[in-house]
Amino acid sequence: MTFPEPIQAWDEALLLLINGAHTEFWDNAMLAISGNLIWLPIYIALLALIFHKFGWKVAIIILLSTAVVITLCDQISVNAFKERFERLRPCKEEHLAAQLHMVKNCGGYFGFVSSHAANTFGVAVFISALMRNWWLSIGLILWAAVVSYSRVYLGVHYPTDVLGGALLGSIIGYIVFLFFRYGIKRSKFG
Repeated sequence: MTFPEPIQAWDEALLLLINGAHTEFWDNAMLAISGNLIWLPIYIALLALIFHKFGWKVAIIILLSTAVVITLCDQISVNAFKERFERLRPCKEEHLAAQLHMVKNCGGYFGFVSSHAANTFGVAVFISALMRNWWLSIGLILWAAVVSYSRVYLGVHYPTDVLGGALLGSIIGYIVFLFFRYGIKRSKFG
């Protein structure tokens, strides 16, 4: 699948602009940002905050709900989007591959929508809705945006791939939050 010509042209131009602004420092930084290890201290801090605010019984339900968000985002982004739209990743496009600066391997064959963007925005929206803290929400959305940006920088997604993933993840994160809130209100914890 290809997008309509004006969108595809914009997508390619923005991709090449972002990917073309590479340095050794940013190559290493974006590779780390796309991974999970660098974020481990933030995950631990969030976990501690959740346990402190809600207690261990509700915190366990929150962790399970977060796992549901990630699972739904990941599976829907792959099975309902990537495998259906079959939009090649930019690094798999013959006319683009030679122009891209690749820091690591290209990844799977299809890229719309970005699972990284869906997963991070899903978690960011779910936790933001749950915690109701403006500063934490800004931090979580910035985290998701930086991870999504790294995917374009690395040449493995078009900007619209990450925008689509961000939208999908945000919707899933909020829907899971609504189910979580409904379940908590109806349970002995509410």
